[in-house]
Amino acid sequence: MNVPSQTATFSYAFQASICGGLRTRVAGADALLRLSGALWLEAERALVVADLHLEKGSAYAARGQMLPPYDTRETLGRLNQEVEVLSPSVVVLLGDTFHDRRSEGRLAPDDVERLRKVGLGRTLVWVVGNHDADGPRALPGEVADELELCGLTLRHEPQPGTQPGEVAGHLHPAARVRAAGGSVRRRCFITDAERAILPAFGAYAGGLNVRDKAFSGLFARSPLAAALGRERVHAVGWRSLAGD
Repeated sequence: MNVPSQTATFSYAFQASICGGLRTRVAGADALLRLSGALWLEAERALVVADLHLEKGSAYAARGQMLPPYDTRETLGRLNQEVEVLSPSVVVLLGDTFHDRRSEGRLAPDDVERLRKVGLGRTLVWVVGNHDADGPRALPGEVADELELCGLTLRHEPQPGTQPGEVAGHLHPAARVRAAGGSVRRRCFITDAERAILPAFGAYAGGLNVRDKAFSGLFARSPLAAALGRERVHAVGWRSLAGD
């Protein structure tokens, strides 16, 4: 993705990492925004992913809208890769891990084993979201409404107004970036150095433009997008972001 990356106007700058991600700070906590869309909190060796929406494809198929039934396999494959590379002590699933309350029952046996592998030998926390408010029924892990890590509050849905230290998902942020000859659209993190909203990790989860009114009032100052490119995460200033 050839876009105009910009240095942060805050009191810090994003720093590129060898994995293609961006190192930054959120409310004083060191964080790595990974190319996969996952957040890595090194101090707690915690891997955080939001909005997997597992079995979205089968939910649509049940309503007569046929989609290729491979979204869960692809999503969990990428999650397992992150776990293998980082060897986290904690994995946090930041809500809407399942697309609906019946999704767990539709999982293929191989996908059940992939989820079990994620929690093997580590703490697995299922933060509940609006699509999966009951949490898992037969899978390992702890269920929580929210979680405190590294001085941050991890929850599914961003709370209204400025919330220093909040890390959330739910909104599926995406950036349309003005570039030479047109624009490109990518899933993204969005942060003002005080709070952060993670991109959806799920293969079929989609994205909401960060210029949408749903993001209004969440940031005390113009935020930056960290857009997921093909080989690295790009820091993009607010003025370079366009609506859909």
